[in-house]
Amino acid sequence: MNFLTKYKLILASKSPRRKELLENARIPFEIRLKEVEETYPPGMIIHDVPKHIARLKAEPFQSLKEDEVLLTADTMVVLGTEILGKPKDRDNAFEILKKLSGAEHTVITGVHLKSNTKDHTFDQHTEVVFYPLTDKEINYYIDEFEPFDKAGAYGIQDWIGLCKVNGLRGSYSNVMGLPMERLYHELRDFTARLDRSNN
Repeated sequence: MNFLTKYKLILASKSPRRKELLENARIPFEIRLKEVEETYPPGMIIHDVPKHIARLKAEPFQSLKEDEVLLTADTMVVLGTEILGKPKDRDNAFEILKKLSGAEHTVITGVHLKSNTKDHTFDQHTEVVFYPLTDKEINYYIDEFEPFDKAGAYGIQDWIGLCKVNGLRGSYSNVMGLPMERLYHELRDFTARLDRSNN
């Protein structure tokens, strides 16, 4: 991980999944939080929304030090042409999971890297297929795992991912909230560009 020895990675996210993924990859970082309203213009192409919100989350960080790299991200579940966000309440979680039952959906994470001189945005798509979910299974899942802070009302790393995912094409960690395989290489390339511009 020598490409990060000269830089301090700042994670601007409250997500315990993103924290866990970076820790598991042994990527050193610190968390720094600033509030931002996660909005996007009406009529924006759905698949562009996660990148837009990731950039939006970086806007409050205007004074980064020369050795700091900011990481912001937004993960979204898309079923057809519908964005399935974090559930508002239990009924909404049930409704979302009912829609995902037996269906294929796309998980998109937009990622934004920012320094005091450069920025870079990319996204990653993963296709996920669920087995059919019975009402009893949905109720069990909501009661036991309370997925109210998760886009699409589920976590790939818990019961629903272990028992009810029929197939997955693409990055598993992307569904958790950060496409680690892609992020590793993007971080390496981003810091290399910073090195070249600083020399």
